[in-house]
Amino acid sequence: MTSPAAARPKPFLGLTVERRYRLIYKPVVFLASLMPLAWMACSLFGWLGFTPPVDVVKFLELRCGKTALNFIMLTLMVTPVRQLARLPNLLRLRRMLGLFAFFYATLHFTVYLLLDVDLDWHQVAADILKRPYITIGFTALVLLIPLALTSTNRMMRRLGRRWSRLHRLVYLIAVLGVWHFYWQEKIDVREPLVYAGLLLVLFGYRWVRSPNMWAVLAPGSTRPAAAVRRLARVAASSALRPPV
Repeated sequence: MTSPAAARPKPFLGLTVERRYRLIYKPVVFLASLMPLAWMACSLFGWLGFTPPVDVVKFLELRCGKTALNFIMLTLMVTPVRQLARLPNLLRLRRMLGLFAFFYATLHFTVYLLLDVDLDWHQVAADILKRPYITIGFTALVLLIPLALTSTNRMMRRLGRRWSRLHRLVYLIAVLGVWHFYWQEKIDVREPLVYAGLLLVLFGYRWVRSPNMWAVLAPGSTRPAAAVRRLARVAASSALRPPV
């Protein structure tokens, strides 16, 4: 009769799950997360046969912003993929993806600050107050800051249950990010609508698994309809001022 120890499968490549994530998966994901930055650098300087963009500032702003939004979406996709594929340890990669979302969002704002308005803080303040899509984008960036600052194990232990409640802000950040992208495009909004559709799918999955998540968007209610109505009212009131 085979003993339980003998029947246990051998570790992949001789490594435990923890060591595989630490020595293989995390470094691979880290390097892959830097690829958008490398691609932007090659495009900017015409390296490796890439054609330099005509409008450098617009190119960098758009690419950095879309990459930040992509990482926010990837961060939200970790939970459904982990549950559906039965890969519980996939959660170990979520923090890195979230930090890269903050990195590219900060880079997006830095390009705007340095290359678009030449460090003119008065212009920045005026844009935030007068241009709704910049207001929304800047709000999303500000909300990302506490999430990045509390991403360490020490802060998780220190905040306890409050950490989970704080990091549910990622749902609101995702909504604001897609909204910012939609208004920034102004004319061709097909791509932002694709992001909006993906976000609805991710929200729908979470609502099916845990209806309480809607309390983040509609405090005091766990029903998705209440959250949708609340967001619709905000969108309708803001739509009275078209993006500049």
